Amino acid sequence: MGDNRKHRSEHRRPVRQLPAPQARRLGRGRANRDGAGCGVLARHLRSMTAGAPTSGRTPLFGRVGLRTRIAGGSLIIAILLSVIAGIIVNAQIKRIARDGTVQVLVSDAAPFVVALQNEPGDSFDAAGPGQLVAVIDPAGVAQVDTLPEELSEAVRHQDVADGTSTTLAAGDEYVVYTTEVQIAGRTWTVISARAASEEDTVTDQLRNLLFVLLAVIDLAVGGTAWLLSSAALAPVGRLRESAQTLSTGPGSDLLPVGAANDEIAQLARTLNELIERLRASADRERQLVSDASHELRTPLAILRTQLELARTEALSIEQLVADIEGAERSAARLESLVNSLLVLSTIESAASTAASATGVSLEREVSEAVERVRFRTTGSAIVVHYAIGEALDLATHYGVQDEDFGRLVDNLLSNSIAALGRSGQIRVRISFASEGLELSVEDTGGGLDPAFAPLALERFTRADDARARREGAGLGLAIVAAIVARASGSVTLDNRPGDGLTVVLNIPPSETGMAT
Repeated sequence: MGDNRKHRSEHRRPVRQLPAPQARRLGRGRANRDGAGCGVLARHLRSMTAGAPTSGRTPLFGRVGLRTRIAGGSLIIAILLSVIAGIIVNAQIKRIARDGTVQVLVSDAAPFVVALQNEPGDSFDAAGPGQLVAVIDPAGVAQVDTLPEELSEAVRHQDVADGTSTTLAAGDEYVVYTTEVQIAGRTWTVISARAASEEDTVTDQLRNLLFVLLAVIDLAVGGTAWLLSSAALAPVGRLRESAQTLSTGPGSDLLPVGAANDEIAQLARTLNELIERLRASADRERQLVSDASHELRTPLAILRTQLELARTEALSIEQLVADIEGAERSAARLESLVNSLLVLSTIESAASTAASATGVSLEREVSEAVERVRFRTTGSAIVVHYAIGEALDLATHYGVQDEDFGRLVDNLLSNSIAALGRSGQIRVRISFASEGLELSVEDTGGGLDPAFAPLALERFTRADDARARREGAGLGLAIVAAIVARASGSVTLDNRPGDGLTVVLNIPPSETGMAT
């Protein structure tokens, strides 16, 4: 006996050790299945508030806040403009100061010019206090001279007839105004001067005043930019806090939207739409997991029971074969359910812009589906009619794949066959108009229960008679609705209890189709 145990242990299959990454993926898959999508909204909100991870070193401007960047940028621009304005204004101040000095010099020389013109033989009046004036006769003799000695010598040797010049004398700079007066054909020269330091004193005072004024303006611009940016970004801060609150737990609240229809309010509305879509996606994920768990539980329990009965209570080969066949039917139903779930998940997760098919290929899919149904119903009293209505442009593109459209038609026809049983009629009609494609599938299977009709397009919904017959998983019309919704179309049910059911699909042309 011990040898037998040893023999069995030697031939026992070793336990397979999963690699660490695969084990982590498996653990995450189990966690996702257990969570059933509860953390989808929180993850997206945290990604919105925290931002995407960055690689490498953070740029310099990325280390400071947006408010600081706005205020600092405004201050830098204000300083640059102030420098340009200061250069221009300083040049104007120097020009104005020089013009003022020239006007003073003209007024200092004016009495002597008038005296020469009106009373050329009289003596001149004395110059006023602080006036630097010299009157030179035609012989070069100074009749009046209050200029400093060095300046007087310097201006005598200058070759300046009329106008203003600057002269350096005894280390000081002077602004000199010279004018010539013609008296009886002879030339008199009147000279007036002012120390340039007086002009510099005025310009220095004006420059200091200008510097202080521009500095105050720059600081005011920076402070105003800080306050305005703080006021403008306050709603963003409230949005961030609200988003952070929403990401911490479930709820139905949305981000606050301001009364003003500005960019912040538009951003809040867009984010609210995103939140609602994420919540709807999370709800669909939870509902899908819940419904799938519910639908899988029963066939799995039946399969397990059948296998246990086959193992423990099969009294004959015939009973064992019957139990195994029942288990095979349960496994086939499980396989069909899983395949339908995979198809539905693939359709809902695919991008709507990725699919495109022409009217020619879609009509071919309908024709082939009708032929398949006719082959399936061979030997029964089910009659399948097929007609093509209006067909303006079969080259128009629609936002659906050929394979998905064929699956759609197969599901509708399978539902009609299940409703008809062994006899009845199915009418299939497709048309292509300017507003889009229209497909109708009509049967005489007695229609739907009025209470069930509003739920017919939802997942895992089956009429009571179908549940009693254990037919289907309740995903056929849900797949049809998902394919049509992905193509931006609509599904309409014309239910006639006691008579039949007509399913009408409308799919508009895609943007590619309208462009062509």
